[in-house]
Amino acid sequence: MYKLGDVERLLGLPRSTLQALVRAGFVTPARGARNAQLFTFQDLIVFRTAQALAKAGVPQRGIARAMKKLHGRSASGQYPLEFGGAPAARTLGARRPAPEPMAQEDVAARINRGLELHEAGRLEEAAEVYRAAIESGSEDPVLLFNLGVLLEDMGRPEDALIAYRATLKSDPRDADCHFNLALLYESLDQPKDALRHMAQYRRLTK
Repeated sequence: MYKLGDVERLLGLPRSTLQALVRAGFVTPARGARNAQLFTFQDLIVFRTAQALAKAGVPQRGIARAMKKLHGRSASGQYPLEFGGAPAARTLGARRPAPEPMAQEDVAARINRGLELHEAGRLEEAAEVYRAAIESGSEDPVLLFNLGVLLEDMGRPEDALIAYRATLKSDPRDADCHFNLALLYESLDQPKDALRHMAQYRRLTK
């Protein structure tokens, strides 16, 4: 559990914004000693969304209203990828002779197809699309990140860790990956690793 001051330091949001979200009912803190507010990692997800809205220029008084509009909206937490995206990075899995890398347009199409399948609840099919892209030589960090999210949703946390670690090998500054790893390590009862990645997330989003 995290105190209000801890959340302020980790996410860099003003206390007034945090309290506005509590008053709006998006977060319901537990109570500790001397009636102190205590928050879970799941609460940090809500606060993180508010942080993103603030960075997008949403006025502080409008963040809670914007959050209400987003409430209930289904999202897998993955990234779509535009054609002509970033260069590929490190491959997930055992070392093997490297095939000729896929064209970036083909990688983008596979990523977007996997995302569509994931959001449609066709998880095994989405996994096959991502794996086929990896086995075809793609080392794209977006592909690896999306696979990690998918594996979490499939109830395979250890495999998700491998995908997220591979993402960070290719892109150590992927703040979203650090955040997901923090939540995943917390769920696996590894608080030191959770805090390490949350601290890195905080540094990257200052």
